[in-house]
Amino acid sequence: MQLSFRSVMILTTGLVLGVSLSIGQGVFAEKDVPPSPLPLQELRTFTEVFEKIKTDYVEPVGDNTLLENAVRGMLSGLDPHSAYLDADAFRELQVGTTGEFGGLGIEIGMEDGFVKVIAPIDDTPAQRAGIKAGDLIIRIEETAVKGMGLTEAVNLMRGKPGTNVTLTVVREGQDKPLRIVVTRAVIKVKSVKEKSLDKGYGYVRISQFQNHTGENLADAISRLKKENGELKGLILDLRNNPGGVLSAAVSVSDAFLEEGLVVYTEGRIKDSKMSFKATPEDLLKGAPLIVLVNSGSASASEIVAGALQDHKRAIIMGEKTFGKGSVQTILPMRNGAALKLTTARYYTPSGRSIQAEGITPDLELQNLTVASADETATIGRIKEADLTGHLQNGTRTKSTDGKPLEAKPADNTPGSNPPPTETLPVGGKENLAKTDYQLYEALNLLKGLALVNKRK
Repeated sequence: MQLSFRSVMILTTGLVLGVSLSIGQGVFAEKDVPPSPLPLQELRTFTEVFEKIKTDYVEPVGDNTLLENAVRGMLSGLDPHSAYLDADAFRELQVGTTGEFGGLGIEIGMEDGFVKVIAPIDDTPAQRAGIKAGDLIIRIEETAVKGMGLTEAVNLMRGKPGTNVTLTVVREGQDKPLRIVVTRAVIKVKSVKEKSLDKGYGYVRISQFQNHTGENLADAISRLKKENGELKGLILDLRNNPGGVLSAAVSVSDAFLEEGLVVYTEGRIKDSKMSFKATPEDLLKGAPLIVLVNSGSASASEIVAGALQDHKRAIIMGEKTFGKGSVQTILPMRNGAALKLTTARYYTPSGRSIQAEGITPDLELQNLTVASADETATIGRIKEADLTGHLQNGTRTKSTDGKPLEAKPADNTPGSNPPPTETLPVGGKENLAKTDYQLYEALNLLKGLALVNKRK
């Protein structure tokens, strides 16, 4: 069974990729829950509505359309992440976890009838065109978005690679809507990038968690070691990382841990209760580790940050994360479609539920820059707790072995920041401070930690 965690939805030319996914086998059945009597009165109401639409609606509507819409409504009314995927959407979702798909490259979700951008994906048309986290899409070409479903909005934005789509967005801090032209493309997402910041100090950026991200991370660290010798410290950048495959999140956490629980999930059915543990060998051999996060870090990113924070293996730095702590299971149907159904919450090793809460950094830091005031304007972003109908936190105080583990308290909610730079800056610390202040401060802290580590 393949599990994956995605933060809200990824726009593709086919349809959308889901959030926090696992692939189930066959049609879903709650084996652990006894069947309940059919709600006869509610079914009579449904039948009455069905007949009224069939006879009185201004245009004829087929039975298949009405019933499929009813199924969509049942799922969308549960929480922001449950959905009905028709055959095309299901195929696109399966393709998306490989890291190559077509579209604009933005993480989106519906809020109050509008499309909101969670984050643009690195090196995609959306990022290059200037789409930013927190943007509210109000028009696609000349069609108003208000009132349409997410699938319909995606269908309007998708198209042949090389063609343009004009998005009208409302952005915090801007007096009037912006019209942004984005050129559609086949998107190949390279999930792991690395670079040396200074002699002995490495940087690894993970843009999303794909099937081979764990292996790619190990390769990246190996290349950094060849370039620098043994690393004195590493910065792991998970800012604006919406999530991805759960197994990859476990592998990334495991790369820096030698033992202990990484993450566990709990739900109503047996299959939703799982736990994952670290294996021996820390790729950094105990060298200092800093993890950068922000409000665009979600789901699998929060698993990694939470695990490393609970085990006191890394210092988490930046902004409070998105707060996506639920598991969606993809349940194939006989007609080639699938249900994306929320079936569990996941918990950090100390028993913390991230759902609608997020991970609070050990060191909160806004992404300030050494620049003029107009260049440092911040952008509001939405979080899981802002989404209509989000699951409640479901806080736990014990891990799977029944023993309480101390978790770090959540104190202050940081402000919103612009996304990090697409590529690592070069040209000295002054330039780094201007282009990515959070990374600049993280490097300074990392050097201090390495010095203390050396003295020990």
